[in-house]
Amino acid sequence: MEPDTLLEHTPLQHAKASEVDPRAYTQPYIDFMRDNPTVFHVVQHYADRLQHRGFEELSERGSWADHIREGGRYFVRRNGSSLIAFVVGNDYAVGNGAAIVAGHIDAITVKLKPISKLENKTGFTRLGVAPYADGLNSTWWDRDLGIGGRILHKDPKSGTVKTEVFDLGWPIARIPTLAPHFGALSHGPFNKETQMVPIIGVDNSDLDGEDAYRLDGLGTSDKSGVRASAFASTQPEKLLRRVEEKLCISRENMVGWELELFDTQPAQLGGIDRDFIFAGRIDDKLCSFAALEALLASCPESGEDKSGIIKVAAVFDDEEIGSFLRQGARSNFLSDVLERTTEALAELNGAHYGPDLKSRTYANSFLLSADVIHAVNPNFLNAYLEHHAPRLNYGVAISADPNGHMTTDAVSTALFHRVAEKSGCRVQVFQIRNDSRSGGTVGPMLSSHTGIRAIDVGIPQLSMHSIRATTGSLDPGLGIKTFLGFYDHYEAVDEEFSQT
Repeated sequence: MEPDTLLEHTPLQHAKASEVDPRAYTQPYIDFMRDNPTVFHVVQHYADRLQHRGFEELSERGSWADHIREGGRYFVRRNGSSLIAFVVGNDYAVGNGAAIVAGHIDAITVKLKPISKLENKTGFTRLGVAPYADGLNSTWWDRDLGIGGRILHKDPKSGTVKTEVFDLGWPIARIPTLAPHFGALSHGPFNKETQMVPIIGVDNSDLDGEDAYRLDGLGTSDKSGVRASAFASTQPEKLLRRVEEKLCISRENMVGWELELFDTQPAQLGGIDRDFIFAGRIDDKLCSFAALEALLASCPESGEDKSGIIKVAAVFDDEEIGSFLRQGARSNFLSDVLERTTEALAELNGAHYGPDLKSRTYANSFLLSADVIHAVNPNFLNAYLEHHAPRLNYGVAISADPNGHMTTDAVSTALFHRVAEKSGCRVQVFQIRNDSRSGGTVGPMLSSHTGIRAIDVGIPQLSMHSIRATTGSLDPGLGIKTFLGFYDHYEAVDEEFSQT
C-alpha cells in the first residue's frame, strides 16, 4: 500500500460492514494502545467512549428494572478491569437471542508484590515484582518499563474509598542483563526471583551517610514528615513520592494499589510500506478493541436500532491466568448481564421470566470468541500446519482444535462463513500441528456455562507473549469490519440455520 494512505481516512460514527474502510482504524488503534497500557486504563477509556455515545452505565449493586428498555444502550463494569456493553434492538421480542463478541484485555505483564519495598543493594533501589502468566520471560530484559494501574485512596473529608487510574508517564524500571563478557553466568538459565529484579533508582546513602529518602521505623518519611498509612509503609519511598506528585494524593490516605510494569515504547507503524503495527500487549487488546469499536459503529446516530436482538461486546480480565476470578470469563459476569437484561425486558412486556425463557434466549444466541491467533512466521514455516497458517492484512481467522480448546464446529463455521460472505470479508483458518500444544480462549468456558452456540476466531499477530509483537496495519480495521458484519447480519443468518 502507499505509505500515506493509512493516514488519510477516519472512522465513520455509524456504518454497515460493507462501508468500513480498514485503513480508517489503523491510527485509532495505535493511539488506543499508546494511551491505555493496563486493564484499568482500557475499561476507563471505553466507559468514557460509551457514555459519550449515549450508553448508560448500570451498577451491579442496583436494580435494572427501571432502566432496561428496547432501543437502550448500556454498559457494566466489574472490578474496574472487565466491561460488558450492549444494545437492545428496538424490535426486540421476549425470547430473542444475543449476538456476542467476547475477548480479553489482560496481557502478559509483571505486577508489584504486596510488599514491593526491597532493601537497597549496592547503590540500587529495587522493586519487588512477580510475573503475571508468562511475564519476566526472556523478552523483558533491558526494556524501558513504565508503571501504571489503579490507586485506592480514602477521601479525608467523607471517608469514602475512591479509585484513580494511574500511569506515571515515563519509564522507571529496567531489568538489566549481565554482559556476555562474564561468560556462562550471562547465558542462563535465570532465576526470576533473584536475577530479574527491576532497578528503579540509585541510592548511595550507605556510603555517604545520608538517609534523606528512607522511611524510619515508625513509617514516617524523614523528608516530608508525613506519616504514612500502614499500606504506604510497605512500598518504596521514591515511588510513593511520585504517586503523590502525579495524583495529588497524600500517602497517609493511600489504602492500596494494583500496579504493573509495562514496555513504554509506543505502538507505531512499521515496515517499508507501513504494513505493520509494532506494539506491546497486542494479545488481546487487538480483538477487544475491534469488538467494542464494532459495537459502537453498529449504533445509529439517531438511536434507532431496528434489530430484534441484543448486541453485546464483552471484554474480560484474567484470561492469561485461567479466568477463575470474578472478573474473568469463568465467572457469572456475562450470564448475569444477559439474565438481568432479559428479565427486565420480560417484565416490561408483561411476560413471565423463568428457566424456559432463559434457555430460549441462550439457544437463540451466538458467541464469537475473539482472541488473537498466530500469524505465519516465514522463518519457521515448519512450525505451522500446511494450509492453516493465517497471514497479516488479509482477514480474521477461524481457530479450530479437535480437542475442545476451541468452540469451533461445523455449524458455527458455516454460520460464520455466511456472515463473512454477506459482509464482504475474507476468512482464514488456523489449527495447531499434532506435535504442538493449543492455547485457550474465553470461548469454551462461556459457551459451556450458558449453552450458547459459539465459534473461536482471531486476528493474526506475530510474536505472541513477547513484550513486543506485530500485527498488520489493516488488521484492526479488518477485525472491526468482520465483527460489525456479525452484528449486522446475525439475525438474518441465524434464520437460515434454525434447523441445525
